[in-house]
Amino acid sequence: MSLSRTPLNQLPTALVAEIAQAGLELEPLYDAVARAIDEDLPGESDDVTSAATIPADQMGTADFTVREPGVLAGMVVAELVFRYCMGDSVTVTNRISDGTPVQPGDVAMTVSGPIRGMLTAERTALNFSSHLSGVATATSHWVAALDGTSARVLDTRKTLPGMRALQKYAVRCGGGVNHRFSLSDMAMAKDNHVLAAGGVVPALEAIRTAFPDVPVEVEVTDLDQLRELLAAGCSRVLLDNMSDERMAEAVRIRNESGVDCSLEASGGLTLERARSVAQTGVDFISVGALTHSVKVFDLGLDLRP
Repeated sequence: MSLSRTPLNQLPTALVAEIAQAGLELEPLYDAVARAIDEDLPGESDDVTSAATIPADQMGTADFTVREPGVLAGMVVAELVFRYCMGDSVTVTNRISDGTPVQPGDVAMTVSGPIRGMLTAERTALNFSSHLSGVATATSHWVAALDGTSARVLDTRKTLPGMRALQKYAVRCGGGVNHRFSLSDMAMAKDNHVLAAGGVVPALEAIRTAFPDVPVEVEVTDLDQLRELLAAGCSRVLLDNMSDERMAEAVRIRNESGVDCSLEASGGLTLERARSVAQTGVDFISVGALTHSVKVFDLGLDLRP
């Protein structure tokens, strides 16, 4: 069976609108789906297992079934996979919105159409949705741990190559906040930049001079560096690998300075420690593990008898 490989301009209008509302760019997402399908079906090859075992005209219905508690993300991408592969021959119903908490046994989406096409598209649809739901679920655990505090959980640039927009979307679905998307939309002077520039304030001033309209964050490893930056009017400081006690002291110093400066905790953080870190009074907690080492969420596609 040859898949339809639906052209970009023939996708359903409602799906295109939903992708835009999610803050995702359609063309790169479409290309990512196309490349993923090409990994399974390079060139003009076929799904030999489905072609051998399933008549071309055999129709059926299958459910995306949730197998563990969590938060969904990427179901809109899963639908795009089926639309790309099967065009108008597939019907998608009962799709649960991304960002929705789910329980085992919930049906996240139902697809109906030629069984060959559904099973050919299955793995790619699951690869996207199960990974992104894993990111959203992990994020939701951090959000729950911070509940009742003023701190918010941030992602980082520690994302899978080519998957940054989708992984950061999944973080939003889980209730988290996105940090910078690229090296150009925000400056972050970390230890190596500080060393090369000759100190935290020289690094801050160099960035302000070169890119006056770009937000700046500077990393510190001790409280003296924090005091220097507050005196220079820095608006965002990253507290690197500090103990809870030292972060609480950093918050006190910031508060007493009167400077409008956000404090971000980073480095060596665990979910078990999240609440105690938040209770120090920091504004943000950045967690690379949300995207770089997340556990895949257990979703399955079950063909109805």
